[in-house]
Amino acid sequence: MDLAALSLDPEQIIRSGGVLLVAAIIFAESGLLIGFFLPGDSLLFLAGVMASSAAAARFDGFQLNIYVLIPVVFVAAVAGDQVGYVFGNRVGPRMFTREDSRFFHKDHLVRAEHFFEKYGSKTIVIARFVPIVRTFAPIVAGIGSMRYRTFVLYNVVGGFLWAVGITLLGYFLGDAIGDDIDKYLLPLIALIVAISLVPPAVEFVKHRREKKMQAQEGDTSAAGETSAEETAPKA
Repeated sequence: MDLAALSLDPEQIIRSGGVLLVAAIIFAESGLLIGFFLPGDSLLFLAGVMASSAAAARFDGFQLNIYVLIPVVFVAAVAGDQVGYVFGNRVGPRMFTREDSRFFHKDHLVRAEHFFEKYGSKTIVIARFVPIVRTFAPIVAGIGSMRYRTFVLYNVVGGFLWAVGITLLGYFLGDAIGDDIDKYLLPLIALIVAISLVPPAVEFVKHRREKKMQAQEGDTSAAGETSAEETAPKA
C-alpha cells in the first residue's frame, strides 16, 4: 500500500485500512521520524465522523465501531510517543549532528527543543496539538533525559486529550449534524487543519523575528567595534 499517496486523503486511508491503518498512522506520527508529514488531526476527526450514526448513510454503508476506535487510537498515540522517547534516549545528542534527509530535518528537532525550553514537561501535552512538533517532542524528551515516570504521565494525558478528544469531537458532531453531514464535513475538516497549523505558524514567525533581531544586534555590535577601532588613537 502506498502510504505517501494515501496521506493526502484521510477518507481513503480509513476506507483502505480501517481502524488498524488509522492506528498505524497515529503511532507513526506520534514518535517516528517518518511520521511528521501524516494528517493526524484530520484523520482522527474524520475517523470519529465515520463512526457516528450518520456515517453509514454518508459513506455508502461504511462505518467504524467507536468502541473499538477510541481505545485503539489512544493506545497507538501513547505507544508512538513511548517509542520516540526510547529512540531519543538511546541516540542522544547525535541527533543534532545528523544530516538532513527526506524524513529528517534538524529544524524540526530544534523547534521541539524550543518548545521544551518554553513549556518544560507540559510540552508533551501541548505538542500533541502542534503538527511536526508532536513527532519530535518525545524524541527531544528522551535526548534530554526527562524522567521516564514524568514522561509517561504527560504522555498518557496528552494522548488521551488529543487522540480521544479529537475523535470524539468528530463522533459527536457527526451525530449532531446527521443527514446534513455532507454540507459541513469538508469545512469542518478544513477548520481542524487550519487550527492545527496556527501554533507552528506563530512559532515560525517568532523564530524568524528572533533571528532577524539577533542578526541586527550582531550588525550593530560589529559596527560599534569598527567605529571604536577607527576612533582609537594610533601608536
